[in-house]
Amino acid sequence: MASDDIAYDDRERRITWRFTLTPAAKLSESYGPLTPAMFHVLLALAGDDLHGYAILKEVELRTGGKVRLSTGTLYGLIKRLLADGLIIELRSRPADTQDDERRRYYRLTNVGRQVAVAEAERLDEMLAVARSRNLLKKTRTT
Repeated sequence: MASDDIAYDDRERRITWRFTLTPAAKLSESYGPLTPAMFHVLLALAGDDLHGYAILKEVELRTGGKVRLSTGTLYGLIKRLLADGLIIELRSRPADTQDDERRRYYRLTNVGRQVAVAEAERLDEMLAVARSRNLLKKTRTT
């Protein structure tokens, strides 16, 4: 049975799902669903340009240590995000005293920011439903 079919009184009824996607959601849909790890990387880069190790540390810091990406996972994600045009590798570098020539710095693109916004909106809608079902009592402030 397809996901949009309902078995009901031994009869199958076809239902049509109709909803309107926001422009950001339409854009996000074209990139496929974001994994939590992908979203964490985009969130890290939404604040500042970072190199790989700094992305790892930012994710760990922002999640209170609950999410720790391995370097293999991170660089696989970076490769995909670069290919999808959601991030770019920067050519400019910080001052020599703050830089290590082996580091590569990354920046969120405008499209990457729009996709991250769409994902945040999608998650916000899901949390609103969870709150309406009394699964979450209140909005967090941290």
